[in-house]
This record gives sequence, C-alpha cells and structure tokens, in this order.
Amino acid sequence: MKPSPPIQWAIIGGGPVGVHVAVALLAHGRVNPARLRIIDPQPALLHRWTHCTRSTGMQYLRSPAVHHLGLAPFELLQRAGRKKRQRKGRGLFRPPFNRPALSFFNAHAADVVDRFHLRARHLHDRATHLHPGPTSVRLQLASGTTLHAQHVVLTAGNSDHPHWPEVAQRLRDQGGRTMHVFGPSALEPSGLPERVAVLGGGISAAQVATRLADAGKSVTVIARHPPRVHQFDSDPGWIGMKHMRAFWATSDLAHRRALIQSARHPGTMPSDVLRSLQRARARGTLTWQVGALASGTVGTNGSLSLVLARAADPLEVGALVVATGFSPRRPGGALVDRLVSEHHLPVAGCGFPVVDRFLRWHPRIFVTGPLAELELGPTARNLVGGRRAAERIVGAALPGASSSSSAMASTAPTPTRQH
Repeated sequence: MKPSPPIQWAIIGGGPVGVHVAVALLAHGRVNPARLRIIDPQPALLHRWTHCTRSTGMQYLRSPAVHHLGLAPFELLQRAGRKKRQRKGRGLFRPPFNRPALSFFNAHAADVVDRFHLRARHLHDRATHLHPGPTSVRLQLASGTTLHAQHVVLTAGNSDHPHWPEVAQRLRDQGGRTMHVFGPSALEPSGLPERVAVLGGGISAAQVATRLADAGKSVTVIARHPPRVHQFDSDPGWIGMKHMRAFWATSDLAHRRALIQSARHPGTMPSDVLRSLQRARARGTLTWQVGALASGTVGTNGSLSLVLARAADPLEVGALVVATGFSPRRPGGALVDRLVSEHHLPVAGCGFPVVDRFLRWHPRIFVTGPLAELELGPTARNLVGGRRAAERIVGAALPGASSSSSAMASTAPTPTRQH
C-alpha cells in the first residue's frame, strides 16, 4: 500500500491529554491543522473519559477549575461567569478549590473540540507499530494504513486496562455476575439486581456505591480499610516547585520512582464524596464492610456468595461491581513494548521511559501521562500533568529547541536499557 503524505504531528490517543496536546500545538501555531492527526479507535474523542466517569456516577471532579482541556487557565471560570450572569450558574463548582461539575467540565471540553475542529483531525484507527527514523516515524495502523509523521506523541494511559483482583476475576470466569466499573459495557443501575457488592475502597468505589444506593439498591462496599479522606490523590505541592525541586534534583530514577509512590494517596476520596457516602449509610441503603474478599461461590443466575476475611457469614448478593482502579503496569501495551525491545528506547529499572525535559523518548517521539512520570512526577497521570506535558511538547516545537539525541542525553538521567 502506498504511504500517505507525511504529517507533522500524530497524537496517539484521543483522551483528555491527547485533546489538550492537540489544542496547545494548534493554538501556538506549531502545526498546520491539515497535518495533525489524533489516532484513536473509539467512536469519538474523549469517549473513554465520558464512559468511565458516567459509570462511576461522578458529580464533581477532584481537580480544580484551572485544570481543563482549553488553553487559558481561567477560561472555565470565565465561562461560568457568563452563565451566572444568565442565571444558569448554580452548582457549577464545589468547594474547595472550585472543582467543576462533571457536566460543566464536559460541556466545556466539547466546546474546545469544536472550536479547534478536532473531529476532522480524528483518525478512527489504532496504531500497532512505530518505526522511528532520522527524518520521520512510520506508523502502521490496524486498518493496514501506513502513515509517516515528523513527530509522534504517545498519550497512553491505563483506562483500557482495569485492575481485576484475582478472586473477582475467578468469580467472573466461573459465570458469576461480576463486572468492572471501568469495563467496556456501561454500568446501569437499572440492569443490576437489588443486592449488590462493590469491591474497592477509593473514590471510584465510593462514587459507584453511592450511585447504586441512590438508585434504590442495597449496597455493601467491601474494602480493606475504612473510608480515608484526602482532597487530592497527591499533595498540591507536587504541582509546583515545593516538592518538584527535590524531585528534579536527583538523577537516581529508582529514587524518583520511590518519591512518586510515596506521594500518592491510593484508596482515598475527597470530603464531599465521603459525605455522600455517609448520607447513604445513614439511610440504611449502604454498608461499608472492612475486610478482604477471600473467596466466593457462584449460585443460580450468576448470584454470588462472597466470603470475607474475618467475617462470620458469607455475603449473599446478586452481583459484584469491581472498582479497584486500573492496572499499575506500564501503559501502551505491545506498541510501547516493541519500542523498547526492537528500537531500544531507554527505560528505567521500573520499565518506564527515560525522557528529556521536553518529554522526548526519541528525537521524534514524545510521551505523556504515566509514561512521562519519571520527569513530571506524581501528577503526570492527572489533568494538570496533561497540561504540563503539553507545555513541554510545545516548548520542544518552538524555534531553537534542540531535537538531537545529544541534547536528550544532556538532560535525561542515565537509563537502564531493557531488551
């Protein structure tokens, strides 16, 4: 098949970060719109984002209003100001930190997509192989199409890889009515039986449990700990220099990984989510059961008898909803694996990319999200991390920014190569 004409920027992934990187490149004039592509197999940009947030029943984001997909930090607040003048602004934000309502955030995101005509840039396909060269990267797509791009941005996250605990996975494989809140099928309370268990102890488990309880289900949350509150999933000091100065000061990547892991607050929720949970508990429609899911058996019609560690009696439910987040493994699957094994792109001992200050993993390949966290720190996976990544990538595209491999070597810590 004859290759298509080369494009300037190919962004692999149409989630929030991919959309924002495209917006930043276009807004700063770093790319001809006709020569930018966002490659994602989903039916629409932001499809997985809207699917996952809808399934949990999220009402308000955990991130503040300045973290969104547009360009100017305050444009979400300015949009809200216009609505307030039209007397349509009630409930758009929740304190503290002006956290936006999901519906308001999504409406703004859709407006950003329309404003920058990104639907016309969306290529409904999946990249399967990348072959970096001195002047371009050759992309092989699942459809059989071949593209050549001057630059590629990998925005892979783990949203396509929900984490399944072993016991829950075994019950699912045995025919039990078991589903993951981030699975491919939308979670609808109307399709679930009266008694439901939710496995997990963090924000997603609390949100989906509250959603089901509000829909009239009798819900039992199975968690290893009582509800734990943190406003954010890491201290806000990691956004700026307060903590990042020490992070960047060390070239020891194992130390950086340890800093990232110690900075995160897994299995936590903000105070407003806890209050919603407590209201459901007060009504008697939700129970929080502390203990590990030890085993279980499958009954008729997929019903489940769940055995909890240290519990005297099994828990009888009609369905189990797993809300244990996403896989902690390196995202990107075989596409990223081949870049390491076949093209010898550098990785640290933890298996994640070693990049320069512009997030270049190769002179023509950039990374964001989890793949960039050894440079961006513990917020790399969040919306603010996506905004920081876009700033770095745009900076690399400015005149005078070196794109040579020698420049990468001068700014990146020494990697451990894995073959």
